[in-house]
Amino acid sequence: MTLNELILKCKKQDSKAQEALYKQYSGILFAICLRYSPNKTEAEDNLQDAFITIFKKIEQYKAKGSFEGWIKRVTVNTVLQKYRKQKIYNIDDEERIEQEDEVTVETETVPLDFLLKIIQELPDRYRLVFTLYVLDDYSHKEIAEMLGISDGTSKSNLARARGILKNKIGNYNP
Repeated sequence: MTLNELILKCKKQDSKAQEALYKQYSGILFAICLRYSPNKTEAEDNLQDAFITIFKKIEQYKAKGSFEGWIKRVTVNTVLQKYRKQKIYNIDDEERIEQEDEVTVETETVPLDFLLKIIQELPDRYRLVFTLYVLDDYSHKEIAEMLGISDGTSKSNLARARGILKNKIGNYNP
């Protein structure tokens, strides 16, 4: 079955097609959920929520652009919406840090699973901004719009995330 046929069947709420779509894309989307979630259990919950949203909104996919890109955006937006509802962005203006402290690390010396673990340990507001900016290449303006915060808050959260990560990587002992 082609991807277009699978999508058409999912639009008709065919459970076998939905299962096939889940099997085809769950690994890719789970990796995204892991980046935005503090732990594996929450990432699993976020993946399920994302697929529920995908199946509810699949009628909105109009085959303009890649389907994989569309479901990735739906997944990221589903996870971000959950965190927006938790109101994790209660930051006073005076707490903002305007300077970004670049972190340079020789990644060959730090295992990927350790990096993922310490990113997941970041406070929610820092982890989300760090992931959006560094891993998904969004601008501070885009992040601010997505999360309902100011550009300055986005920059501040990124700087704090980088500081925390730099400290943890500095203390890494294999």
